[in-house]
Amino acid sequence: MAKRAADFSEQESDVIKNGDRPMEIDQNEVGEFEDEFEDEFESEDEIMEAGVDGRPDDEREAEERENAMDVDQNIFIPGRHKLAAGETLAPDPSTYEMLHTLEAPWPCLSCDIIPDSLGSDRKNYPATVYAVAGTQAARGRDKENQLMVMKMSSLSRMERNEEEEDSDSDDEASDPILETRTIPMTSCTNRIRAHQLPQTTSGKAPTTLTASMTESGQVLIHDITQHLVSFDTPGTVITPAQNKPVSTIRAHKTNEGYAVDWSPMVPEGKLITGDVAGNIFATTRTQGGGWVTDTTPYTGHQGTIEELQWSPSEKHVFSSASNDGSVKIWDARSKSRKAAISMQVSKTDVNVLSWSHQTSHLLASGADDGEWAVWDLRQWKPLTSMSNEKKPSPVASFTFHKEQITAVEWHPTDDSIVLVCAGDNTLSLWDLAVELDDEESRDTAGVQDVPPQLLFVHYMDQIKEAHWHPQIPGAVMATGGSGFGVFKTISV
Repeated sequence: MAKRAADFSEQESDVIKNGDRPMEIDQNEVGEFEDEFEDEFESEDEIMEAGVDGRPDDEREAEERENAMDVDQNIFIPGRHKLAAGETLAPDPSTYEMLHTLEAPWPCLSCDIIPDSLGSDRKNYPATVYAVAGTQAARGRDKENQLMVMKMSSLSRMERNEEEEDSDSDDEASDPILETRTIPMTSCTNRIRAHQLPQTTSGKAPTTLTASMTESGQVLIHDITQHLVSFDTPGTVITPAQNKPVSTIRAHKTNEGYAVDWSPMVPEGKLITGDVAGNIFATTRTQGGGWVTDTTPYTGHQGTIEELQWSPSEKHVFSSASNDGSVKIWDARSKSRKAAISMQVSKTDVNVLSWSHQTSHLLASGADDGEWAVWDLRQWKPLTSMSNEKKPSPVASFTFHKEQITAVEWHPTDDSIVLVCAGDNTLSLWDLAVELDDEESRDTAGVQDVPPQLLFVHYMDQIKEAHWHPQIPGAVMATGGSGFGVFKTISV
């Protein structure tokens, strides 16, 4: 997984808006009707053959061609075209329901959203988001790295026309507020993931843990419960001891790592971590709150472990991706520590994976050549039975992005919606429910190489990672070289 140097150039966002495709009327579906007044006509010559609007088809079609929309084939596409000197990109406010940017002291390669107690399916504004991120300080300033626990509030809705305003709405236009609680780190955080234990007492905040995969090879586990409580409970004191990790995983030795994931099926806490040597280790939290790492690694990849993802529905199953171009499916109970299924999915590095939460046999992958794909795991066979069978093809694949894919994530409640981040400074939203008709072009509105499944393109400088908010439908948080972005489009 390529890293990005700290770069604070300011860019603005741009979007693509796709128009509705006109539906053609099938003339074969126009039925024949009996005219109860046909005896009133003196001859058949008085009946004029006409199309659906009363005119001959040739005349109507000629007028449609003359008035057809002239599509600009040179339309600017973020990530595909370069700005000229002095040009900047500006977002179209009408395409966003919410759009905010917040600065960080250093760029963050990774972030994660923290579940909160403000309710599910939230649609009121201003919105509030709790999150965590790890910084990438400049070379030689490693001791300035931080684990940032954040509360983003006053995230207001985009300004609307007066006639669209709801008199009963409590929306208020205001500047976003970013509050932070920082934990000192001595190494860059390559990947961070949060896990929240079930709430045991209504009056007590649930325990929230983070796992930070660092450049030094150590995996640091922190309890950030008190840091989150301090945002909403005045007078809360965070002691130096609470800033220290509750556990440090040293199984990777000095091997740098990029991959970490908590199991959604183990409430008390279990995580897997992967490194550049191709080793994957499992760590489990005990009932007493201690941590045990199995020192026998899962092995089989011939390169760096770029991504790890637990199955959302099977407790002992996880997937891995590597720069050897393969994706593997593992049974964590295997005594051999070898993969059950392996598939070569790319000729380049496979950087990221995402397992569908709604349809658990669908797995999305993103590679270094800019291609991302969706795979049906029911078509993947165990290693022992694949030798004489044809390699499965992806259910869908797209090459719209021309730079490395840095993040891919399924929508938490809609298994047709996917977000994708790429090295071309863009985040794209896709609707896989859009299907191509036999006579339909593979382009959108006549613009070349823009698939109809593409819903939206959001521009963000050096964007690295993004996540859907599980409690605010359609809301996305992203991190990149220019800080953090929180937005919601009108498309999702």
